[in-house]
Amino acid sequence: MKKVISFSLLFVLLLSCLAMTAFASEPRSSVGVYINNQRFWGGVTVKDATTFVGIRKFSTSMYSDASVKYNSATRTLTVSTGKLYLTATDGQSYIVANGRYLYTPSPVFMKSGVMYAPVLLMAKAFDASIKWNNSNSSFYITRGSGGILSGDRFYRSDEVYWLSRIIYAESGAEPFKGKVAVGNVILNRVKHSYFPNTIYGVIFDKKNGVQFSPTANGTIYRTPNSQSIIAAKICLEGYTVNASILYFVNASLVPNSWVVRNRPLYAKIGNHSFYY
Repeated sequence: MKKVISFSLLFVLLLSCLAMTAFASEPRSSVGVYINNQRFWGGVTVKDATTFVGIRKFSTSMYSDASVKYNSATRTLTVSTGKLYLTATDGQSYIVANGRYLYTPSPVFMKSGVMYAPVLLMAKAFDASIKWNNSNSSFYITRGSGGILSGDRFYRSDEVYWLSRIIYAESGAEPFKGKVAVGNVILNRVKHSYFPNTIYGVIFDKKNGVQFSPTANGTIYRTPNSQSIIAAKICLEGYTVNASILYFVNASLVPNSWVVRNRPLYAKIGNHSFYY
């Protein structure tokens, strides 16, 4: 009898050790994530002050029948549900959800075979609401429709057309962040009372002379590359490196321009300096 009891105790202890090992292997974080008030244990980690979740388990927690596949050649994870088609690629600074480009300053990454993306972007992709609870340092997610509005319905084709062209003409060879910043300048002007209130109007504005040289030399009409189109869509999603920049110039080429002499500098990105 004692042998049976001893064996039973040993078996229970073994299971406990295995459970603790499995639990310890999951990324731990001081930040909690709850989905419809149920704690999410599918991998939560904080990197660069951004909370990331494991895409696969988050997706199946949001939609139990989600199909999740990984392409090792492209290092891309694909999530398919009845209402969402999402792709995330290791090292990429955005995820694509129903044709929409959701930007992250801290890129998607792979760790121990798990692909991670920011919880804010994942909640947005699934059209879920998300709130921060400061008392217990946790995000609370409430399921929504299950999928974000498609890009075909969200983006206006004329806005993508002109914004991507000015981005390409002005910063085709610049870093991706520089492309986004150029798009930000255009959209910040659209919102500013001093400038025209449309993207086309801002680009072709001549109130104080030609504002953007590509409209004068014809390069505005060149077909943009894919990165310029993506940057335009990210800007139209509302992402901005700075909501107040209104000017940019290559200060090394025109060191005495009116902008350099009269406007406060925000930052230099690539070859362009951006000003308020």
